[in-house]
Amino acid sequence: MDKSHRENEKENEIKILAVGDVFGTPGLEFVRKNLRRIKNIEGADLVIVNAENVCDGSGLDKKSADVLFESGADVLTGGNHSFRRYAIFDLLEDEPNVLRPLNFPPNSPGDGYCIIPVKNGLRALVISVCGQVFMDPVDSPFVTVERVLEREKGNYDFAICDFHAEATSEKQAFAHIFDGRIQIVFGTHTHVQTADERLTLRGGAYISDIGMCGSEDSIIGVSYDTAVSRFTKNVRMKGVPESKSISLCGAVFTIDEKTLYCTEVKRIKYNEGNLK
Repeated sequence: MDKSHRENEKENEIKILAVGDVFGTPGLEFVRKNLRRIKNIEGADLVIVNAENVCDGSGLDKKSADVLFESGADVLTGGNHSFRRYAIFDLLEDEPNVLRPLNFPPNSPGDGYCIIPVKNGLRALVISVCGQVFMDPVDSPFVTVERVLEREKGNYDFAICDFHAEATSEKQAFAHIFDGRIQIVFGTHTHVQTADERLTLRGGAYISDIGMCGSEDSIIGVSYDTAVSRFTKNVRMKGVPESKSISLCGAVFTIDEKTLYCTEVKRIKYNEGNLK
């Protein structure tokens, strides 16, 4: 294959970078310093960041959202902690690319999806939704997403969903049901990157969890000192984000512009060592 043919292939591709839960100030600072560089390395046309744990490990505020956007994020997705900071309510109403879970009550602040231009006139429908299994009560993610796909039919070219959930089985069921209609389904919430990335039968891509941007030497981002007592003494302490050994985990998805099929899904993990 000659160089011009390879360049033409790249021109016909859309790259989507999805970043796992950014955890606390240490995760936010890593994103601030490195996300734009990672975006360039991966050649991403669209960057989606899960931002429900940015503020001290729980919630999001406007100042932190601004940092994420200035660092290269295009859409911020949410989760069960989205409403932990009341100051976020105005931002959710004013900024369409900051999402809370779609299946929160319909009168909740903000919205659970947006449509964003990506490349060469193509538009992406980006959905943020929460699971129900082992999670706080929410409406059915299956029913609410079905409604949005029907409501927005013709207004977008391909769809992406951040499925924020505990149970892998629920995530897999969701990906199966919407295979062929949602091109990219990635999971968040557990902060642990899974190794089950795959292309699906109907031209999509799936991974159960893309992980987090936080400390590898911690308990899902929280320092050992403040996390362990919950398990050894049944005493819950305020979790303090660990600040050492920070890495950014996520995934990069490639979509063919002509077929709108996902042709590749790749797990990524960046830290200070491999960014030097």
